[in-house]
Amino acid sequence: MNLNISHPAKPEELVPSRYALRIGDIDVLVVSDGVLPLPTQMLAHNADPAVRAAWLDDQFLPPDAFDWALNVVVVRSGGKTILVDAGLGSDPDLHLPRAGQTIKRLEAAGIDLGAVTDVVLTHMHMDHVGGLLVEGVKQQLRPDLRIHVAEAEVKFWEAPDFSRVAMPPGFPDALRATAKRFVNEYRNQLRTFKDEHEVAPGVVISRTGGHTPGHSVVRLASGGDRLTFAGDLVFAVGFEHPDWHNGFEHDPEEAARARIRLLRELAANRELLVATHMPFPSVGHVAVEGDAFRWVPAYWDY
Repeated sequence: MNLNISHPAKPEELVPSRYALRIGDIDVLVVSDGVLPLPTQMLAHNADPAVRAAWLDDQFLPPDAFDWALNVVVVRSGGKTILVDAGLGSDPDLHLPRAGQTIKRLEAAGIDLGAVTDVVLTHMHMDHVGGLLVEGVKQQLRPDLRIHVAEAEVKFWEAPDFSRVAMPPGFPDALRATAKRFVNEYRNQLRTFKDEHEVAPGVVISRTGGHTPGHSVVRLASGGDRLTFAGDLVFAVGFEHPDWHNGFEHDPEEAARARIRLLRELAANRELLVATHMPFPSVGHVAVEGDAFRWVPAYWDY
């Protein structure tokens, strides 16, 4: 498999849906799973509504709802092909038809599901595991596929606590049902870890907690280059307002602390950042801006 191979976009794809880069000897492909139209209150349910509205206006975003990006990553290192998160899949009850594109976009990129040796899950929210539940996908995967996820994450979804989230109606039930179904389907493939695990040379998954108890980030390092896939620890609003709480965070205060720690580290290391819900291709740097941060998108490399 060559992650840098170029295939013509399908006619229905009017914008790019994948972006390739290299981190030393590690191949990385950021793939768009599509977008999730969600209420803007989800970005900062603890913020003053007027302040939140001003931030949205400054960003040229609509006041009530906008499309959150949804990204996954394919990594190749040491002979392993690793899928980091799997997108939304298909849940007709939530009426999110523009997400769940990962499987068809991997196919369009020439990536055979049977070549994937490992899956890394930042956490088990449905927009990160649902792609593996699409009909016919499991049959295409290797029987010896390893799915890496924090032990605390699997434990959490046995009896999840939604008391501190601020999600739209229907989401808690859908998240609970999808996580249960996922564990039932893939229990034998799960490989859990406590705090940190090296999946392949230079590819390390580290638990941060906060967003969910087992939420993790994936750190890539090779040849002096570094990149972190931050999952749902960082959202677009989290640079200027890292203390704003996202509606999907199960422990908002801990998520804010973990977000600030990570952003400070990335700014100090001048390390590349990719995150699930940052606008595609979500590749950029973090700069310190007073008591907060600033997002610096990378220039596309053609």
